[in-house]
Amino acid sequence: QIYIAAFSIVNGDAWRLVYGYDSFGNTCDEDNSHKAIENVSFTGMNMKGKPYVFFLDVTDPFHSMQLCVVKCPDMPLTNGGEVERFAIRTGSYLCRYDINHTQYPNIIDNQKDNKVCPKMPVRNSTSLLYRCVPTDLLALPNKVLQNIFDFLNDSDTFQKVLSDLLMAWQEMLILCFVALGFAALMVLLIRFMASIIVWIIIAISVIASIAGTAALWWTYIDKRNEIDQKEATKFPLLNVEINSEQSFLVYSIIATVLTVLLLLVLLIMRKRIGLMVALFHEAGDCIGNMPCLLLQPLWTFIILIFFFVYWVIILAFLSTSEKREVDANGFVKYTEHETVSYLWWYHLIGLIWTSEFIIACQQLVVSGAVATWYFTRDKNTVRCPIGNAMKLLISHHLGSVAFGAFIITLVKLPRWILMYLQKKFKNSENECAKYCLKCCICCLWCLEKCLKYLNQNAYTVIAIRGSNFCSSAKKAFMTLVSNALRVAAINSVGDFILFLGKIGVMASTAAVGIFWLKTKPELNYYAVPVLLVCVFAYFIAHCFLSVYEMVIDALLLCFCEDVDINDGSPDRRYFARPSLQKYIEESSQKFNELTKPATAEGEEARL
Repeated sequence: QIYIAAFSIVNGDAWRLVYGYDSFGNTCDEDNSHKAIENVSFTGMNMKGKPYVFFLDVTDPFHSMQLCVVKCPDMPLTNGGEVERFAIRTGSYLCRYDINHTQYPNIIDNQKDNKVCPKMPVRNSTSLLYRCVPTDLLALPNKVLQNIFDFLNDSDTFQKVLSDLLMAWQEMLILCFVALGFAALMVLLIRFMASIIVWIIIAISVIASIAGTAALWWTYIDKRNEIDQKEATKFPLLNVEINSEQSFLVYSIIATVLTVLLLLVLLIMRKRIGLMVALFHEAGDCIGNMPCLLLQPLWTFIILIFFFVYWVIILAFLSTSEKREVDANGFVKYTEHETVSYLWWYHLIGLIWTSEFIIACQQLVVSGAVATWYFTRDKNTVRCPIGNAMKLLISHHLGSVAFGAFIITLVKLPRWILMYLQKKFKNSENECAKYCLKCCICCLWCLEKCLKYLNQNAYTVIAIRGSNFCSSAKKAFMTLVSNALRVAAINSVGDFILFLGKIGVMASTAAVGIFWLKTKPELNYYAVPVLLVCVFAYFIAHCFLSVYEMVIDALLLCFCEDVDINDGSPDRRYFARPSLQKYIEESSQKFNELTKPATAEGEEARL
């Protein structure tokens, strides 16, 4: 990555993507004195204050001379005198750089087929991506007698959606803060009301799902009645009204199906929900003693944002790391550098690897802090466990984290390549190849999820034992296999409850958004802003509640390690609290009871 960054910055020029360049290799609005090309005239010039590219012959831009100018012509110019007066008035010189503006009339009016001044007439132009483009090329034909309803119906749906998002951006931003408030409320409930939080989350999720579904059906019925009234009075209907009514019907049906499925799953798992109370209480106490754990996703998000910005900037420099060549007309052209085609892949691998590395650092810090808290007899004496975990990461375990992130990269990169090939072969008639691609993508996705879960537990073992990644991953795998019943009982219920918490935050935000944005008559499809806010609300809730997922998984592995090294005797007492020990044993016992009938039936069938 350091080599790629250095090569790109030395050989590239990201501003060339923004402002463009003239026919002599000068980047507009930039000092090019350090980029002079030997044996090429007018190169290496200071173009500061000249951000626009002007074509001397706009009808043939590929072969026309291009110049950097201060301003695009804002009026038609028909002769050399007008071009000269425009140059004096604006400081924007439209002939080659060595031509004095006093020579404009003579060259333009008296010399036919000149190659150093613009072809007449010069049209009134506007800036499009800092290129001077004639305005009459962008103008649409006038439709004087067009009916207003036909005009609205013929407009692009995508443009209407963008218009809705633009008009409702303030409401959407406020709804995101509403989702943040709901997520913070959920965290506080888990922290201070752990004994009943499971039932509270279930109740909130059920109520919010039913309320959201009812709001969707109520909105659909309201839309349907409004359309029926207009049809009864033979009032013209807009396509947007019909599409909105159909969209809400689809949303209502989907919400109804999901709500029914939620109720059925809760009915099936009602006997196992009580097993989560003790573990949520332990996780709540852990986060209560280390509240800064809730800020770890925020720091990770900020670091990822800075890295993505850096990656995009280097990508811009890399894409402009081209060789400068002179064509037959004496103009400078940029061609791809032979090294860049290989650096693209290294840059892509760097994106995946570094992103996974940053996320893995967060997981190791959280696991290290939890392990420090768990293996301390007096929890109140724990001081700065997060800082100690960061210090341990930086001083001892950066290599382990990098190796774990590299393993995920080895799986994710081929999956991305296959997804790209699948998109390319979308219109292919070879159904067998398309099916094989889908199967490979699915298998790699499953493998990636399994490795991520194993890596997260390996980081916990690293924090506990201080061993390398491979031995820690082996230990984590053997621990998970030997405690499969405990892991299944905890993850199946715990992850489902936390998922319900995310759904509850999302559904509550959606209900507020529907009732609020419904009062905005200027919106065409107010379901689209609500849907986008729901996505944001889910990710906001995920950032908070994912910490609980990591804490619960780390606590479980710490307990399994505690059981391996201690036996509960006075000399080797467990570090776990009695409530956590009771919970683990009860969860395993309940899971055995659930699987015992199936095992007995299988034994009878075998006999």
